[in-house]
Amino acid sequence: MTNLSSNPTVTPRSLGFRMPAEWARHDATWLTWPRPEGISFPGAFENIPAIWAGLAKLLSGGEHVHINVFSPEHEQDIRAALKKAEAPLGTRIHLHPFPAYEPWCRDHGPIFVRNEKEMAIVDWRYNAWGGKYPPCDLDDDVPQHVAKVLGLRLFSPPMILEGGSIEVNGEGTLLTTEACLLNKNRNPDLTQKQIEQNLRDYLGVEQILWLGEGIIGDDTDGHIDDLTRFVDPTTLVTIVEEDPSDENYALLRENSQRLAAMRDPQGKPWNIVELPTPGYLENEGQRLPASYANFYIANEVVVLPGFNHPNDEKARDILQRLFPTRRVVVFPALDLIWGLGAFHCITQQQPAL
Repeated sequence: MTNLSSNPTVTPRSLGFRMPAEWARHDATWLTWPRPEGISFPGAFENIPAIWAGLAKLLSGGEHVHINVFSPEHEQDIRAALKKAEAPLGTRIHLHPFPAYEPWCRDHGPIFVRNEKEMAIVDWRYNAWGGKYPPCDLDDDVPQHVAKVLGLRLFSPPMILEGGSIEVNGEGTLLTTEACLLNKNRNPDLTQKQIEQNLRDYLGVEQILWLGEGIIGDDTDGHIDDLTRFVDPTTLVTIVEEDPSDENYALLRENSQRLAAMRDPQGKPWNIVELPTPGYLENEGQRLPASYANFYIANEVVVLPGFNHPNDEKARDILQRLFPTRRVVVFPALDLIWGLGAFHCITQQQPAL
């Protein structure tokens, strides 16, 4: 039975909970399956279900996959797509009647924390990236459904937060951006100090590091998972643009300068590894937020978005050196990025206890 924690003095931090790093062992990955009626892939939905089916099949080789389903009719389409992909539905892939309007599970899904004895879920408030894409009430409810089906304690912070806006190393450090977390379309009544305190209280972190702006075309107001990611407790990968005429050049350079000046809790500089970008990518005149930083770390594979660009292989080689025990898979993302997100945006890890 789910234990709802409404007492504001009882926080995950007070009970020893902490958000694990993404590379920590998973029990499962959560996905929210896209709908043809959704707004994420206007006029381009035809190829989208095959991406989710292929991803579910790939991930199921190393962990369970849980999929949020909108309706019984939606479930029939999902079953057909998974069958076509020869994905192991029922043994490693599981469907749940947890409806959400849009498929970006990183942002509306459950964020798991754990201590030595217990797993719990943090249910941040969700307003569809600053109220850009209403309605989002069903999406906001997904963590509550997951907590109930898993029988986990649920914490509900008084703050709006998307999972793609934060990055943790599992040892007390969190990285985020000013452009997103300090945006007045999220928590206009909270100061930076109050936001930092909520992050400490509900994710069990001590050190909070701030980058500046997000990449051009990112409708989330600058999510960190398109910019800079932890790959081990002391190493960060960050995207850099080599073309000075590109509008991302200056903002990425500023973020790199900030990273170079940052120190870990022991006063040491972080190990920083640069990732290239796939350059300018657009659809119907709209610049798309294509980024190799939007990879997902699963138990056996790292899923890297591929953009049919020579830098796809360069990025793969860099990540393969950083993840020697996992296979880095370049998964085609040109159709997916039309929805303004990639593989990290559509996944949410459930750590093992």
